[in-house]
Amino acid sequence: MTIRVLLADDQALLRSAFRVLVDSEPDMEVVGEASDGAEAVRLTRERRADVVLMDIRMPGTDGLAATRLISADPSLAGVRVVILTTFEVDDYVVRALRAGACGFLGKGSEPEELLSAIRVAAEGEALLSPTATKGLIARFLAQGDTADDGPGRARAERLAALTGREREVLVQVAGGHSNDEIAERLEVSPLTVKTHVNRAMAKLGARDRAQLVVIAYESGLVRPRMD
Repeated sequence: MTIRVLLADDQALLRSAFRVLVDSEPDMEVVGEASDGAEAVRLTRERRADVVLMDIRMPGTDGLAATRLISADPSLAGVRVVILTTFEVDDYVVRALRAGACGFLGKGSEPEELLSAIRVAAEGEALLSPTATKGLIARFLAQGDTADDGPGRARAERLAALTGREREVLVQVAGGHSNDEIAERLEVSPLTVKTHVNRAMAKLGARDRAQLVVIAYESGLVRPRMD
């Protein structure tokens, strides 16, 4: 299956570089380019993109608002948004995860990392394994909603629906570990881990693993590390 990619960035030169890279892969194709968030949302609908590479800071409708609109549209439920950012530490990135993005990637990443991110997103996984991502989520969630606030308290109450094993798996997911890594840590099969992850997502109303991580921190199940 060919992965249909939409590029959303206000820098034409950067979009051109991404297009050359993506189109060079036999399993990918760029189906459109957008210079602002509103255009990104429109083209995502029209071109039926699978993955959107979304810049945060764009004129008019920014990437955060565009991500929220895409995630809220039932007809675009299968679309995955990957945030592209110049800064590895950026509170907008966590807000984008809350809005429905499946992860983020620095614009200075190696070409192989970008291509891998597209494939990971297309498979429905979240880009949460890099240490920088875990640190960013922990740092900014520590300053944002917590289990003492309304949204956080509601999510903490919903954790009661999880089994003990599902909670254990959720803690591991929040640590940025892959299914294989979790399976090794808990001494179960990767398929068993995947089943627990899917059940936790269904019970907590999470769109993907990225939102599972946010819920884990906001509910207080996992405490941010500030080191």
